[in-house]
Amino acid sequence: MRKRVLVTGGAGFLGSHLCERLLKEGHEVICLDNYFTGNKENILHLLDNPYFELVRHDVISPYYAEVDQIYNLACPASPIHYQYNPIKTVKTSVMGAINILGLAKRVKARVLQASTSEVYGDPLVHPQKESYWGHVNPIGQRACYDEGKRCAETLFLGYHTQNSVEVKIMRIFNTYGPRMHPNDGRVVSNFIMQALRGKDITVYGDGMQTRSFCYVDDNIEGMVRLMNSREGFIGPVNIGNPHEVTILDLAERIIDLTGSKSQIVCKPQPADDPMQRQPDITMAKGELGWEPVVPLEVGLMKTIEYFSGLLKTNPKILHQLVYR
Repeated sequence: MRKRVLVTGGAGFLGSHLCERLLKEGHEVICLDNYFTGNKENILHLLDNPYFELVRHDVISPYYAEVDQIYNLACPASPIHYQYNPIKTVKTSVMGAINILGLAKRVKARVLQASTSEVYGDPLVHPQKESYWGHVNPIGQRACYDEGKRCAETLFLGYHTQNSVEVKIMRIFNTYGPRMHPNDGRVVSNFIMQALRGKDITVYGDGMQTRSFCYVDDNIEGMVRLMNSREGFIGPVNIGNPHEVTILDLAERIIDLTGSKSQIVCKPQPADDPMQRQPDITMAKGELGWEPVVPLEVGLMKTIEYFSGLLKTNPKILHQLVYR
């Protein structure tokens, strides 16, 4: 059955892949984005589809449409972006959630919140289960994003218990792949761009901190399964790759895969940067029948090909404004 689906942040990295997936499944998609970090180029190939609608809008303001499902992805996700305007970041997470939940309540739509592994902060429990409350600094540099997402989860649960809104909560761990912004400050995009240009690869700290990297196609598969999961299952549910690697190992793999002569240079580690990050995906396996299938090397090669093509077609990409 064709559904009418609203995707906030639909022109962003994850949002554009989700819009593409939903259209392939035969749904009608409304893509909402204010282009702070989203990019029209991410969804240009979808504009000719008669079932795709693109709307420039900020979720801080209410939006009205008759829809069956809502994916709330609107929020800058990389530190360089969400720390640029921390008050706006909190507003996007909190006021955006209120507006989207209000819409879902009025039209009786099912709504999914894209939360984050950042709600666990610098975890004292490893790997991280959904039952872990987290270890977050509420006044640190990352708090605008971490606490905004934590509050959004609270709002989603509140709208469910108080107003019977059908909600799903997804905690996303580090995701990578084509259409990442080349200048967003995240390790995969940073390392690949530096390696392709033969620049020093900057590792913050000693490189022994760990992350778990999930390829975008795996992430979107988990997201869609969660949205369409059984009635009554809310989450939160971890969606990420449980295969843990050190940042130093990631840098070395990217140098090897690109054939680069880049050198690894260590710099001071930022405040509140988590030392370990690895999802326990027992719940995702049990409730959704989901686990990642794309190996790290395969996903990295696809991402390298994307950035390589970007540099060839637009060599000045890194000098262009990140903010619109």
